[in-house]
Amino acid sequence: MSEKVSEKKPKGGQAAAALGPNAEIGRKLKQYYESLIVDEVPDRFAQLLSQLESVETKLEKD
Repeated sequence: MSEKVSEKKPKGGQAAAALGPNAEIGRKLKQYYESLIVDEVPDRFAQLLSQLESVETKLEKD
Protein backbone atom coordinates (compact mmCIF):
# COMPACT_ATOMS: atom_id res chain seq x y z
CA MET A 1 0.00 0.00 0.00
CA SER A 2 1.16 3.49 -0.71
CA GLU A 3 0.38 6.43 1.47
CA LYS A 4 -0.06 9.84 -0.03
CA VAL A 5 1.86 12.45 1.90
CA SER A 6 0.65 15.98 1.44
CA GLU A 7 2.85 18.91 2.14
CA LYS A 8 1.18 22.18 3.01
CA LYS A 9 2.91 25.25 1.72
CA PRO A 10 2.63 28.44 3.71
CA LYS A 11 0.54 31.16 2.06
CA GLY A 12 1.11 34.90 1.88
CA GLY A 13 2.40 36.28 5.16
CA GLN A 14 2.90 32.76 6.45
CA ALA A 15 5.63 32.24 3.85
CA ALA A 16 7.64 35.14 5.26
CA ALA A 17 7.15 33.80 8.78
CA ALA A 18 8.31 30.36 7.65
CA LEU A 19 11.52 31.84 6.26
CA GLY A 20 12.22 33.72 9.45
CA PRO A 21 15.29 35.94 9.15
CA ASN A 22 15.76 34.87 5.52
CA ALA A 23 12.43 36.44 4.49
CA GLU A 24 14.07 39.76 3.64
CA ILE A 25 16.77 38.05 1.58
CA GLY A 26 14.13 36.05 -0.28
CA ARG A 27 12.08 39.14 -0.96
CA LYS A 28 15.10 41.04 -2.30
CA LEU A 29 16.15 38.11 -4.53
CA LYS A 30 12.66 37.82 -5.96
CA GLN A 31 12.59 41.56 -6.62
CA TYR A 32 16.00 41.39 -8.33
CA TYR A 33 15.12 38.45 -10.58
CA GLU A 34 11.80 40.03 -11.54
CA SER A 35 13.70 43.16 -12.60
CA LEU A 36 15.95 41.03 -14.82
CA ILE A 37 12.95 39.66 -16.67
CA VAL A 38 11.74 43.10 -17.72
CA ASP A 39 15.19 44.34 -18.82
CA GLU A 40 15.62 44.63 -22.56
CA VAL A 41 18.25 42.64 -24.41
CA PRO A 42 21.06 44.96 -25.59
CA ASP A 43 21.06 45.55 -29.37
CA ARG A 44 24.52 44.05 -29.84
CA PHE A 45 23.52 40.87 -28.02
CA ALA A 46 20.34 40.58 -30.10
CA GLN A 47 22.44 40.96 -33.27
CA LEU A 48 24.80 38.21 -32.16
CA LEU A 49 21.87 35.89 -31.42
CA SER A 50 20.45 36.61 -34.87
CA GLN A 51 23.78 35.81 -36.52
CA LEU A 52 24.04 32.58 -34.56
CA GLU A 53 20.53 31.54 -35.60
CA SER A 54 21.29 32.16 -39.29
CA VAL A 55 24.52 30.15 -39.11
CA GLU A 56 22.71 27.29 -37.36
CA THR A 57 19.97 27.37 -40.00
CA LYS A 58 22.54 27.19 -42.79
CA LEU A 59 24.30 24.27 -41.11
CA GLU A 60 21.04 22.37 -40.68
CA LYS A 61 20.24 22.76 -44.40
CA ASP A 62 23.63 21.40 -45.48
